[in-house]
Amino acid sequence: MKLLKNQKGLTLIELLAVIVILGIIAAIAIPSVNTIISNSKKSAQKENARAMIDAARYKVNSEFISTSKTFTLADLQDDKANYIEKITDPSGDGYDSSKSKVIAKEEDGSFSYSVCLVGSENYIGDGTTCIEESKLDDYEVK
Repeated sequence: MKLLKNQKGLTLIELLAVIVILGIIAAIAIPSVNTIISNSKKSAQKENARAMIDAARYKVNSEFISTSKTFTLADLQDDKANYIEKITDPSGDGYDSSKSKVIAKEEDGSFSYSVCLVGSENYIGDGTTCIEESKLDDYEVK
């Protein structure tokens, strides 16, 4: 009988208090984590767009292109030259390789670049209107 009197444990009230505290922490943390994940996906979209611009810039320089030209994602991932490795859409199924493109515009011997990156959920540009490289940092990924 003495052994049973010395046993100590948690009461039901103490267990409920711990569960309530964990619930409050979860209610605060889950929306924050979702926001962080969403922002990470948007940042990845911008970095993929920059990678496409860099691949187009490399293609222009290596092939001595001197006029304005549009490069689709499929052109840049061409098996022969392979200017860019396969990039994945962080939001879903993949990029539309015909609507995702870089426009290299030649003016007075130098090039400026604009990019459209069309994914399943998020996108940069819309496939017809592309975003200039200089405005990419301020662009809100949709």
